Amino acid sequence: MVERYSYIMKAGLLCSCLMLLVAASFAQPKELDQMNPIWKTQSKNASESMPCGGGDIGLNVWVEQGEVMIYLSQSGMFDENNALLKAGRLRLKLFPNPFNENFKQELVLKDGAIKISGGNGPLATTLTVWVDVFHPVVHVEMASGTKINTVASYESWRQEDRILTRKENSANSWKWYNKVSVITQKDQIGFDKNTVFFYHQNKDSSVFDATMRQEGLLAYKDQFQNPLKGKLFGGLMQGENMILAGRDSGIYAQTKFGAWQLKSKSPSNQTHLVVALNTVSNTSIGAFQNKLQQLAAAALANRNKQEEDAKNWWRQFWNRSYVFINSNKGQEDENWQLSRNYQLFRYMLGCNALGKSPTKFNGGLFTVDPVFTDSSIHGTPDHRNWGGGLHTAQNQRLVYWPMLKSGDADMMKAQFDFYLHALHNAELRTRIYWNHAGASFTEQLENFGLPNVTEYGWKRPAGIDPGLEANAWLEYCWDTSLEFCEMILQSKLYAGKNIKEYLPLIESCLVFFDEHYQWMAKQRGEQPLDAKGKLLLYPGSATETFKLTTNANSTIGGLRTVTQSLLHTGLLDVGKTAYYKGFLQRLPDLSFGNYLGHTTLAPAQKWERVNNVESPQLYPVFPWGIYGVGKPGLDTAINTWRYDTFALKFRSHVGWKQDNIFAARLGLVEEAKKWNTLKLKNSERRFPAFWGPGFDWVPDHNWGGSGMIGLQEMLLQTNGRKIYLLPSWPKEWDTHFKLHAPYQTTVEARVQGGKLVELIVLPKERMKDVVNLLN
Repeated sequence: MVERYSYIMKAGLLCSCLMLLVAASFAQPKELDQMNPIWKTQSKNASESMPCGGGDIGLNVWVEQGEVMIYLSQSGMFDENNALLKAGRLRLKLFPNPFNENFKQELVLKDGAIKISGGNGPLATTLTVWVDVFHPVVHVEMASGTKINTVASYESWRQEDRILTRKENSANSWKWYNKVSVITQKDQIGFDKNTVFFYHQNKDSSVFDATMRQEGLLAYKDQFQNPLKGKLFGGLMQGENMILAGRDSGIYAQTKFGAWQLKSKSPSNQTHLVVALNTVSNTSIGAFQNKLQQLAAAALANRNKQEEDAKNWWRQFWNRSYVFINSNKGQEDENWQLSRNYQLFRYMLGCNALGKSPTKFNGGLFTVDPVFTDSSIHGTPDHRNWGGGLHTAQNQRLVYWPMLKSGDADMMKAQFDFYLHALHNAELRTRIYWNHAGASFTEQLENFGLPNVTEYGWKRPAGIDPGLEANAWLEYCWDTSLEFCEMILQSKLYAGKNIKEYLPLIESCLVFFDEHYQWMAKQRGEQPLDAKGKLLLYPGSATETFKLTTNANSTIGGLRTVTQSLLHTGLLDVGKTAYYKGFLQRLPDLSFGNYLGHTTLAPAQKWERVNNVESPQLYPVFPWGIYGVGKPGLDTAINTWRYDTFALKFRSHVGWKQDNIFAARLGLVEEAKKWNTLKLKNSERRFPAFWGPGFDWVPDHNWGGSGMIGLQEMLLQTNGRKIYLLPSWPKEWDTHFKLHAPYQTTVEARVQGGKLVELIVLPKERMKDVVNLLN
């Protein structure tokens, strides 16, 4: 296999030189318009909704029995239980109703808007839903040849306190703990002149306080930062030519709701409704309401300018990156569907491009009533499994890795800031428990930087380390933060980002491992290092799967890669440079195994049990990139893929599984084709990129993220300054793509009939680094 790639690289280099003759940039991709989802029938329920959004707002839009329904979500709406609550639901009724004939609902990707139309002749009506990217405002606009009466309802299922059932607590940070009565506190909702004003303000006591008590940190509570305290979120609904219409109530998907209604002052050919949303902390109710009123007034007064700004943002978004496959074959072609779903999922990520909180792996901003995913959960539309403000980092990372190659480094800030804002608490936790430096970020991590209180354990064994989670899956899982550190470092390499503010975070994550495992060694004996002067990473964990490990490859690979990337930034002073070079020398070597006479990568030097179904033995391939196309030892990594019995047993395309990525990174064309086709094929729901639940929830964002990564790696890989083009791409798939590479480079190419027919690399001097590997 190594000899084969040596030959291909030489041949490919000649081909890439020929590509220097190609000039002129491609225009904005015309293929995007072919990918707009279009529905010609109304939806049965919320599970058949379309996503829409922008800035930090996500909407689920559908038409059911002639009524337009919209779920409203905004990034960062965390309540006292650390659940991510929706802002509410809109319901629009038009009289006469135009949607009973010639119905059409279309997601117009290039504009980031949904258009709904229906009716004949004078009754022909179009309703447009869009979100202002730069101001947190939702616009709903109706235009008709007939004067129409509109009734707009703001609906809330939080009009009263709600005691949650045990399964519902999976949506918050209490999880399965049943010794307290968990309540979602009611919102404040009412009319103010011709507007509906609604808000939720967190009470002083929250799950944060329970975490402090259970984790033995109550004496230090005032030193910890609490992002839930003083949190205030909500919105205001207002419309042109609309007045108060009174109250109503009802039941949707087994959940009672109250409705606050506006109606047309008189029938009109046009109606413009806006909903302004906001999420703040430590602000008075009056100031909060004033801000919403200003947002709504500006949205109505400056509609044209704000819409044009939003459209321009989306057009720039689509122009900077795309992947199209078999564009001439259309929607019935399975491979065309893969690239369409890639675009749809990237659109969903773009809906939280400017959010202060990261896009959650377990549904993002697009969850709906849980009964449509799990009929045993009789919860509200606020539900999602695996928490709201709680992050499972192994899942969360897959949402953000693809943003480097898609040119969306700006959208990664919320995820980087999540860790940066939690740094103080994670370092304080380390100092209190073990009295050494470094940030101890756990795998199940709250947005306040501490382990989830239930995963930490309510019934803890006597004498257990107070800093350790009493959890068979999560104990010693401390290395996932390294992936986000590497993303930060790569954002500098890919997009030229200034990352100086994140250096303390990256350094603290590395220092933790250096100091903690020396501290642990001293608990067992006199010496902090082994006989070779190396750290002994025991006990550790290779993801959640191989437990109580010695020198897990996933951890060693992460520490080595992040440290090398940090040194390569040139941002460290002489003293720190010397320290991190020494740290590299203290790291143990990777471990290897043997299956059927073939040398393979091992999960760790040794382990005591297997708990889950991940394949960390292949983490040196992804995410750490130690092995791959054009790199030494590729045959060893391929042996691991082909012969390791755990890797074979655990192989799948579902959810956060990343076998599609491994196959692509190893240059295995047929395997990459198979697993990425399974990963990105149409979901089982009406909207083709609403995958899941997998291991998590619907829509499953780590399913979509891993699919994006896999397709990107089939098209483009890098090693230093080398750019490997089409390293695992099947010849029979035509493609037109634009992806990003390190050193602020873009690569745009077109493949037709198994041949590379066009290639543009910017800056032009990077063309010499391209190696064409198309088989």
